[in-house]
Amino acid sequence: MKRSKENCAHYNWGENCSGWHLVKSKSLSVIEELMPPKTQEKKHYHNTSQQFFRILNGKATFEVGNKTIEIKAGEGIHIPPKIKHRIRNDQSENLEFIAISEPAVQGDRHDEEKE
Repeated sequence: MKRSKENCAHYNWGENCSGWHLVKSKSLSVIEELMPPKTQEKKHYHNTSQQFFRILNGKATFEVGNKTIEIKAGEGIHIPPKIKHRIRNDQSENLEFIAISEPAVQGDRHDEEKE
């Protein structure tokens, strides 16, 4: 089946951020996401899930472990399991990206503030 934001389940997260589940199964998650300017997620990690983020539009700032890495449109970043990370949009334009998680992160997210 053809997948797009128009025909997939939408959800809101964080500070007015949006996500669309393009693929949603226990073994694989593919989500298109949009982060408005000056937004970020909480720093967290996953025990078993690895993730790959591919930036479609804008520039993302990732905090991965103790490093800060900027990823621009057309680039991506792999986050292995057990590595604390977060994505930020420090820019004045929307950030759009694809987040691929294997296995899916549902039930495997651990926020740093809760630890």
